[in-house]
Parts: sequence; C-alpha cells; structure tokens
Amino acid sequence: MTSGGGSGPMKDCEYSQISTHSSSSPMESPHKKKKAAPKRKWEVFPGRNKFCCNGRIMMARQTGVFYLTLVLILVTSGLFFAFDCPYLSEKITPAIPAIGGILFFFVMGTLLRTSFSDPGVLPRATPDEAADLERQIGNTEDIANGSSSGGYRPPPRTKEVIINGQTVKLKYCFTCKIFRPPRASHCSLCDNCVERFDHHCPWVGNCVGKRNYRFFYMFILSLSFLTVFIFAFVITHVILRSQQAGFLNALKDSPASVLEAVVCFFSVWSIVGLSGFHTYLISSNQTTNEDIKGSWSNKRGKENYNPYSYGNIFTNCCAALCGPISPSLIDRRGFIQPDTPQPAAPSNGITMYGATQSQSNMAAATPLLQSEPSIASEELPLSGKTTIGAPCATLTLGQPTPPSSMPNLTSETGLTDMIPLKEEHEGHQFLTPEEAPSPPGMLPAGSPITHSHTLHVLSLASQDSLHEDSVRGLVKLSSV
Repeated sequence: MTSGGGSGPMKDCEYSQISTHSSSSPMESPHKKKKAAPKRKWEVFPGRNKFCCNGRIMMARQTGVFYLTLVLILVTSGLFFAFDCPYLSEKITPAIPAIGGILFFFVMGTLLRTSFSDPGVLPRATPDEAADLERQIGNTEDIANGSSSGGYRPPPRTKEVIINGQTVKLKYCFTCKIFRPPRASHCSLCDNCVERFDHHCPWVGNCVGKRNYRFFYMFILSLSFLTVFIFAFVITHVILRSQQAGFLNALKDSPASVLEAVVCFFSVWSIVGLSGFHTYLISSNQTTNEDIKGSWSNKRGKENYNPYSYGNIFTNCCAALCGPISPSLIDRRGFIQPDTPQPAAPSNGITMYGATQSQSNMAAATPLLQSEPSIASEELPLSGKTTIGAPCATLTLGQPTPPSSMPNLTSETGLTDMIPLKEEHEGHQFLTPEEAPSPPGMLPAGSPITHSHTLHVLSLASQDSLHEDSVRGLVKLSSV
C-alpha cells in the first residue's frame, strides 16, 4: 500500500535490494556447488614416497625388500615359537620363550618405527623463496666478479660455514632449491634432502636420517641378539633330541629347526657386522655417508678432524641415542592453506530498475545502502500532478554520482526552456535557473551528492516555492 506516485516505485526498489541481499538470483543455480575438501600436504608431496593411514605412515616407494625382511623375521620367529619353544621350556626353562618373545616384539617395534617415520626430510623451497635465493646468488656472484651485468652464470654450488673451527661446505640442491644444512644429503631414491643423512636402507624401506637413526640402530642391535638367540637354542634343541634318538632322527622329528638354523646362520654374520659398524659410527659421531667419503678423521690434531664429535665415546653415544627427537619439518598431515581471495573490482554503477545482477549484488553488499534509509519523498508529489522529484525516487543516501552516460537534465538551456523567467510571468514568484535548486538526480556533472544536498532539496521542496501554476506551466512545456 503506497500513497503518491513517487513512493510506490521507491518501496519496490527497497524490496528489490533486500531480496537481492538475502536470496539467490534467478540466474544462479539453485543448487550451490559443494566446497571441495581441503587437501593435506602428503597428497601433493613432491618426493618419491608413499603414504598410508592418511599420511601417518611414510615410506619409500621401493618396499619389496622391506616385505622380505618382514617375512623372514615373522617366519623364523614363528617356527621357533611353534616347534622349538615347547620342547625347550619343558626340558630346560620356561624363561626361553619369554625372553624370545620380548626380543621379538622389540625388533618388530623398532623396525616399524624406522620404516614408517619421517627420516628428517627437508621441505623444498617455494617458488618465491627459490626466486629470492637465486637473486641473492646472482647479486653475490656479480659482486665477486666486479660486474653487475653480463651473460648467464650458473649459481655457485657451495657456501662455506665455520663449525667448531672447521670449514664445512654447504652444497646447493638444484632439485629442492635450497642450500643443504651441514650433514644433509639428497637421496636419489626418495628424491628428498634428508637432514643428517646416513644412508638409504632397502631392508627397512626408508631413508635413515636424523629422526629415525636411533630406532634403526636399536633394530639391528636387537635383531642381532634375536638371531643369535634363536640360532643358539635351535642348535640346543637338535643336540638334545639327537642324544635321545640320534642325529638323523632328530632332524626328521624337527624339520623346522633345520630351516631356522640355515636362515640364522647366513644372516647372523651380516646383521652382527652391521651392528658393530654402526656402534663405531655412533661412538665417533659420524654417519655412513661421511665415513664412506672419508670426510673426517678421528684424530683431533689433524686438519680434517670431525667437528661434530664431542671427544668422548660416552657423550657421542648419549647424543645419538638419548637426545631429543626433532619435530618433522614437512608437516605431512597438515592442510594446504587456500589462496587468499582477491577483492572484487569496484564498480561505479547505481542500483536502479533494470539494473544488472552484479550491480544489484553490489548494492546489497554496500553498508551504506543497507544502513541508510531510502528517501521516499511522500510529501513532495501533489495528487494527480507530475513532480520533479519522481525521477529521483531510486536514489538513496550515500550512492555515488550517476555516470555521465545517463541523461543529464542539469544544463542551463534545459532549465531555461522548462522554467519561465520572471519577466514573462509577472505576478508569479518564479526562480531563475541560478536560484532554482537542482534535485539529487539533476546536479551538474562532477558535483557530488551529499547528505546536506538531499536535505536542502527536501526543505525547499516542502515550501511553497513552486505554485500550482508553475507546475502546470512545466507540464505544458514538457508535453510540447
């Protein structure tokens, strides 16, 4: 229900703005697209690794030898507990299967911990970080060469740092786009830079580095004890049976013991030897990679002494086995942060009848249009008469100046044609074009519409400055 000709369209305009803000447009699909679930970092990890259990398990892609290791341990231990332990617990002591079970679970725990954990992978540089590093490398090289321009020069591969008085070279990794920290190296199988890289072990299906080296050492050490334990008591089992029924009959009565003895005999030498080698490395605080390359000497007085050694075997062992485990740097289970949305380009359009959807959305989202009341000049129009304020009904407080492409009724010639001068109509109080106020939609081009302008127009229009005769004259002129 509206009163007057100008207030009805204004109410419709207000309703259109509210409905645009609160409901979807007919042009839009009624079914909104479901937002894609955020990806975790392990799903887009650039290295050659495979992940399980939603990124909790991290391994190398070549895991065939790891499964062989798992089968050998499970089969050998299973045969021992099934065929040897019952006889040994009866003839010797029940402590044999108990000790064997403790060793077995310790071996399996350390093996899985070594195989399924992050060895200390270093995150690769982002494109911005890589570009910044290349600029730094280029500037350093230009300064070193005494020139700021020239042809392309490859970035230097090394930097030098001082560690405990020893010069250590940091190599640049062209794959990861970083200068590797001391003792780090790039694994060609996993395609990752690993901190304190020791070696890539196919038997555990993973690299051995800073974060899993202690578990690897405890695995091979406990496996050595388990292998020796099983081999010793298998031989004891065979000897006890051969004393009762002969050697050949003992082998026939317990064929599983023969298989266990063969597997343990050929594996014990390599496992025990590997354990001794890594015990030496831990006592001198070296890695397999450094020992093979001959990077350091154990003698402190030589030029290439080991800067990482504490000079004491006990301290070196405690640092390698009892120190805190550093957190993973790749955060493989973290979510990928979405890009920050760019703000929409500002538009100078106004909300009006027949406005486009983008303009309506902008008007609905503009705080001024939502907070400021619309001007429905219900006191201006006269019943049955055309008023000047009618075309301005769609303007609201805080709106920008209409574009120049809209019809402009503010030129002096237009006003002088529509409004007669004083001399032609004496007895009537007409206003000259200079004295006549301009409605909000008819201001001169370039003059901003402000709140004071609007209130001034309303106050002037509410007075009897324009009589009915002048309005009739305007209507006649406009009809001509």
